[in-house]
Amino acid sequence: MYAPERLQRALPRGLSMIEVMVGMVVSLLVGLAAAGSAQMFLASQRQGIGTGGTLVNASTALAAIRDDVATGGLGFFGDKQYLCTKLNLSVETTVVQDGVDFLPVRITAEASGDRIDIASATQVASGANVLLKSASTGAAAEVRSLLPVVAGQAVLLAPATPGQPCLVRSVTAVTASTDTTPQLLTFGAAGRFNQKAFTTNPTYTANDYPDIGRVALLGDLRWTRYRREGTDLRLERPFGGDPVVLVRNVVAFRAQYGIAAAAAGSTALESWTDASGGFETLTAALLPRVRAIRIGVVTRSTQAEKPDANGICQATTAMPALFGTAVVSDVDNWRCFRYRTAIVVVPMRNLVIGMTS
Repeated sequence: MYAPERLQRALPRGLSMIEVMVGMVVSLLVGLAAAGSAQMFLASQRQGIGTGGTLVNASTALAAIRDDVATGGLGFFGDKQYLCTKLNLSVETTVVQDGVDFLPVRITAEASGDRIDIASATQVASGANVLLKSASTGAAAEVRSLLPVVAGQAVLLAPATPGQPCLVRSVTAVTASTDTTPQLLTFGAAGRFNQKAFTTNPTYTANDYPDIGRVALLGDLRWTRYRREGTDLRLERPFGGDPVVLVRNVVAFRAQYGIAAAAAGSTALESWTDASGGFETLTAALLPRVRAIRIGVVTRSTQAEKPDANGICQATTAMPALFGTAVVSDVDNWRCFRYRTAIVVVPMRNLVIGMTS
């Protein structure tokens, strides 16, 4: 005989409605907890990436600025002296310098931070110069020894002694030397640096050494400027061209001169000084004391962190200082952000070598 009642009782029964509801509630609570943890993790991750990213960007930008600043002064020295205390310089139809005071390295204090101007040649051979064979008024130049220049490159005409303006010229033609004639450089009117006249147009003499003018190969003349505009650290080009933003969320950008003692013969870096007081305007007389430049930047994280249970942000409890001066944040809730400081020291080798060799 069959026993259907006994078989029916052996079958497993399903979940009750109450058990299903309890399971759904538990699953929902676990899901909410996991979602909250994931959200907090992602927010923390974004904050970490943002803070680290700004530091990496600032460090990378400072490395590029360091390499640029290190070239400052190349091409402007000869016979252990700085030749170009003044400069005549035009770029196409724009006069950039008209016999005014000129220095290839300069820090200027501005309301938003320091500004750094760097002028340099692009050719390593610019560290040496050749002597004029005959006097030059800036239209052409005969040189006593070979200058490895080609048409399209720039040269610098320097006076026998500092005082008269140096002159930047574009070479439009090169006539090779022979057994009886010197190398001739021609500066045609169509050259990039040849198109404007200046208030003072000196004649570069060719007397006996050392009272003699010089010609240095620049290759090209590069002038770059670094400054803070709002919260952007920018690269600007005084010769023309749109500025480039290097780093964003910058709350401080400063630079200092590393100087040697004023005593004659002193060469070791003794102290750091701002572009203020006696160094507010760097002069040709002070330039030999400059041994290095120290540059610092402070960046702010892009994302604010949440306050604690008491409604107080603890991301930053004290604003960082740069070169001993406290930084002023650009936001009122500055405690909710993290800040990073990057500093680089740049030896000014071209200045040191140019005035000692």
